[in-house]
Amino acid sequence: MDIHHPRELRDAFRDTNSAGACQPGGSELSGVSAGGPPAVPPYLEKHYWWAYVRPWAVRFFERRWLVNLILWGNYCRLRDAALNALGQALPGKTLQIACAYGNLTEHLNRRVKIGGGHLEVVDVLPVQLENLRRKLADESVRLLARDSSDLRLPAASYDRVVLYFLLHEQPAAVREQTLAEAFRVVKPGGVVLIVDFARPARWHPLRYLWLPVLCRLEPYAADLWHHEIDSWLPATRSVRKLDKASLFGGLYQILRINT
Repeated sequence: MDIHHPRELRDAFRDTNSAGACQPGGSELSGVSAGGPPAVPPYLEKHYWWAYVRPWAVRFFERRWLVNLILWGNYCRLRDAALNALGQALPGKTLQIACAYGNLTEHLNRRVKIGGGHLEVVDVLPVQLENLRRKLADESVRLLARDSSDLRLPAASYDRVVLYFLLHEQPAAVREQTLAEAFRVVKPGGVVLIVDFARPARWHPLRYLWLPVLCRLEPYAADLWHHEIDSWLPATRSVRKLDKASLFGGLYQILRINT
């Protein structure tokens, strides 16, 4: 496996709007996929009921200023860096694993439409899918009730897969299975893009302030401080190239993995 620290990934972060101005999203999307949703994973109900599971939690956290505050004012720059790492036009099929607060999906879909492609989003929580449905304007986006660790989607069927601030919320065993599923459904020659927390540099003041908060609210987040994400990648899938960039003094990381 070749691991690179490419300038273009770092520049993607620097070149984003320094003011962090978020553009408004759409209004409505019809229809979530038919069929009963999978069961809510026990760890999600136990540790994240207050953030994702309850409808009142969704209403509370779906505020862009709050999402930006949680990410220390870097939401829009992180969003745009992730999108720039994928490209301006995204043909073929794109899969986003797990909904995200904010307007990442709206911006991702714009690039998918420019490329004449198609976007699908999966999440294990119906309340999250309904929230995303309200934000999107494009009815061609397909929303699927799926567990990230058991996608029940065809193998080698997507040109790119996006995991945006998901892995730090999962126990190690679930994280490994989620990554295995991401690599299973991406086509050979495709891209898996991961954006998540990382361990800041020693000089970074948040290295000593942020970890206790994360450990309190996000019990699995410290894993990403102590281990590289590539340590959870499936050994059964070949990785042609792994580009990694550390952002905001190492507090965040972007991995672009070519299969």
